[in-house]
Amino acid sequence: MSKNRKSRARLTIIQTAQDIILIAIGILLAAVGLKGFLLPNGFLDGGVTGISLLISRLTGWSISVLLIVINIPFILLAYKQLSVGFTVRALCAILGLAAALVFIHVPTITSDKLLIAIFGGFFLGAGIGMSVRGGAVLDGTEVLALYINRKTILSMGEVIMYFNIVIFSVAAVLINVETALYALLTYLSASKTVDFIIQGFEEYIALTIISDESELIRKTLTLSLRKGVTVFKGQSGFGKRGSVDRDIDIIYTVVTRLEVHKIIDEIEKIDEKAFIVQHNINDTKGGMIKRRATHH
Repeated sequence: MSKNRKSRARLTIIQTAQDIILIAIGILLAAVGLKGFLLPNGFLDGGVTGISLLISRLTGWSISVLLIVINIPFILLAYKQLSVGFTVRALCAILGLAAALVFIHVPTITSDKLLIAIFGGFFLGAGIGMSVRGGAVLDGTEVLALYINRKTILSMGEVIMYFNIVIFSVAAVLINVETALYALLTYLSASKTVDFIIQGFEEYIALTIISDESELIRKTLTLSLRKGVTVFKGQSGFGKRGSVDRDIDIIYTVVTRLEVHKIIDEIEKIDEKAFIVQHNINDTKGGMIKRRATHH
């Protein structure tokens, strides 16, 4: 076996080990959220987990069994629409969560409704987010959202929102409005936590830089800061002195949120009057940016 193959095999083993650890942590965090907060107090959440909690509360059936059974259609959908590797990880993660709910004892942490909604959602969201970073899901709703997104004009966020509106409406009718409202609060807490865990400090910011010192800024970004850039050829339209008609270089680069201030400081050292536009982007692929862990 060549050195390159050995190196790739070693990296694959390391990555797989990291994924397993992330999924395991995700399972434990979700179990804490469910057994320490939501289940003992009859609280609900959104997605497949919310459906399982609702049915369990109304019928007394095992939450572990419901999580597996209700997620089966989504696992089959993942097998058809996504990779086999992702499907196996998702199945293992869901089975792991079901087992954790049976075998791991977590004491009831609080009976305060507001704390239950916020921190129950936080722990559940943290668990889902860690599992996603490990290349799996603990809730099949995301798989359904991805499938519908590919088939319709609806975004994944819209699909998940409509799905949860139905769940919360059913909870309001079958149980009471207060339970549905707390379920909504739990869902919001969980979804924001998921966003932070997945994006967090690695949230990507795109910078568009227009400056008379564009060449020096480009060299600083690429040679000193080791950032990939794209240079667009543009033309000035209007300046402080009125109409301007000259060619300019427009620099475009993508960095993480933590790097933004440092890079802007370096740019302003070169040209304090540089025009810099920042905007958030959801994800990147290829280039010099390491893509976030998602579905393998």
